[in-house]
Amino acid sequence: MSDLDASLDWLDALTWDKDGLITSIAQDAVSGRVLMCAWMNRDALRETVTSGNAVYWSRSRQRLWRKGEESGHGQKVISIRADCDGDVLLLSIDQVGGIACHTGRESCFFLELQGQRWVPVDPVLKDPKEIYKK
Repeated sequence: MSDLDASLDWLDALTWDKDGLITSIAQDAVSGRVLMCAWMNRDALRETVTSGNAVYWSRSRQRLWRKGEESGHGQKVISIRADCDGDVLLLSIDQVGGIACHTGRESCFFLELQGQRWVPVDPVLKDPKEIYKK
């Protein structure tokens, strides 16, 4: 499919994987930096649209994950776009607190391949022990 079928319900127009998930990329609305990549199911996307806050599907916990529910670092959704195949979503977001990663960094994409090693190149903005006090 090169274009989403406008005759379908907006959720049905998307291409969900065999587990009912779709890849979702969160990008800072101002800087354009990619902050994270996660999964959404239909319920997560529906709640995201309804609430205006990013909600993902946690594959490890097998439940909805409301970004920031533990850390306080939620994501206010500015816009949602689908790619031409309808199998990836791009969320333009305002990252609350400036930290998207559970490691206390701005972005989950902080590792850079240097030679044959992955090297952390972004600073930790807040110690995860201070963020997750459970």
